[in-house]
Amino acid sequence: MRLARFATSPLPLPPGWFALPLRLIVGFGFMQHGYAKLARGPGDFIGILHAMGLPHADLLGWATILVELGGGLMVLLGALLPLVSIPMAIVLLVAVITVHLPNGFSSIKLQSFDAMGAHFGQPGYETDLLYLAGLFALCIGGAGPLSIDGWLRSKASRGGTL
Repeated sequence: MRLARFATSPLPLPPGWFALPLRLIVGFGFMQHGYAKLARGPGDFIGILHAMGLPHADLLGWATILVELGGGLMVLLGALLPLVSIPMAIVLLVAVITVHLPNGFSSIKLQSFDAMGAHFGQPGYETDLLYLAGLFALCIGGAGPLSIDGWLRSKASRGGTL
């Protein structure tokens, strides 16, 4: 059947290469969010957590920043993805439940456009779900080539000890 040729990737790459662009965007995105919290001053983010009534806001604030920065870097490097995905998924789920769920699904809500440009409403949980799906896909499919996990796996298969 002629349609079958469109059912597979036309790129001449092994299947594991899907992970590289996914790792780059998920890892960079997490690091960017962590850096933004740090650059504005961790106290601002911690103050928001206090205002939301979350317990142990100081601890949660710093834990979130560290998970976003450190976890993002680990995803970029393709290192220990199933392990680092757990705290990253927790951060995303907390964000969905405490912030984004009341805003609905869509993360882009164009409210108006004027001479100053576009004005948007509060984002929903769409982006959080995309990050969760990316982490899940990387856990299922592996970190792919050019990753620490791939290097560790190849070293172990050659009889090396880690």
